Amino acid sequence: MTVYVVMGVSGCGKSTIGMQLAEKVNAPFYDADDYHPVENVEKMANGQPLNDEDRGPWLANLRQILAGHVGKGETAVLACSALKKAYRDLLQVEGQTQFIFLDGSFDLIWGRMSQRKNHYMKANMLQSQFDTLEPPDDNEAIRIDIGQDIEQIVSSILNQMD
Repeated sequence: MTVYVVMGVSGCGKSTIGMQLAEKVNAPFYDADDYHPVENVEKMANGQPLNDEDRGPWLANLRQILAGHVGKGETAVLACSALKKAYRDLLQVEGQTQFIFLDGSFDLIWGRMSQRKNHYMKANMLQSQFDTLEPPDDNEAIRIDIGQDIEQIVSSILNQMD
C-alpha cells in the first residue's frame, strides 16, 4: 500500500487537503505539526524558522509512522511541509511514499495566511518557507495548483494517484 505525503509551504492547505484526501481513501490522517517537539513550536512561535538540526528528530518520527503503515500494508495520509529533497528522501519508505505537492504563488498563500488566527506559524515567516523550498520534479511528486477550490484539488489528486 502507498502512504501519501501532502507537502508544500505553510498556508498552502496541507492539513485541509490531507484530511479530505484521507477521508476519500479511507485512511488515517496525520498532521506533522502535531508531532513537533515543544522546542520547535516555541522557536516558530517566536518567529524563528527551524533549521535542519531542529527538523531531524521530527522527520525521523514521521518516517517511523509512515513505515508502520507500509509494514502493515496500510494506506495513510500525512500533511508535512517536506520542503527539501533531503526531507522527502527521509520520508520515502520502501518506494511506497507518494508525495503530493500543493503549489501556489507567494501572493496567494500570503493572502490566506494573513487570515489565519491561533496558529504558531506566522505569516511573516512565509518567505523563509519559499527560500527553503526545493520544489519536487514531476517524477517525485504529483503537482497540484492550489488556485482552485478544495473539492477540485482533491479530485485532481485522486485522478493522478498511483
